[in-house]
Amino acid sequence: MEKIGIGVGIIVKNEENKILMLLRNSDAKKADSDMRLEGTWTLPSGKVKFGETIEEAGIRKVKEETNLEVSKIKVICVQNDVNQYAQYATFGIISEEYSGKIELPKTEELVKYDWFDINNLPENTCIPTKRILEKYKENKFYNG
Repeated sequence: MEKIGIGVGIIVKNEENKILMLLRNSDAKKADSDMRLEGTWTLPSGKVKFGETIEEAGIRKVKEETNLEVSKIKVICVQNDVNQYAQYATFGIISEEYSGKIELPKTEELVKYDWFDINNLPENTCIPTKRILEKYKENKFYNG
């Protein structure tokens, strides 16, 4: 079943300038991803709810997926993410500050977190995350 929606991916950087990423469960049902991103590393990310701003969605998704509180956030890019399963207008967001201690949710959707150098990402980084990080590094808002 094809799905169309709006999503967000949030860059959270630590004091060592590393990017927080989350590993999705390799089981498609447990990974709970319309784009079928099971078994890949992603930024904290997810769908925008009806009536929610892009920024509110980013704050909510980081809290739901990591238990961190983010602030000083801004939209840095937008992209058209499409594969055979779904199509999303994805907004890349960066958080300049965060607080709290990382705790993954009690679901089986996410199995691990880690901090990565933006120039040395895991091979199994999902395409939408790669594209957000490329735009961030190149300071591009949109390039199709």
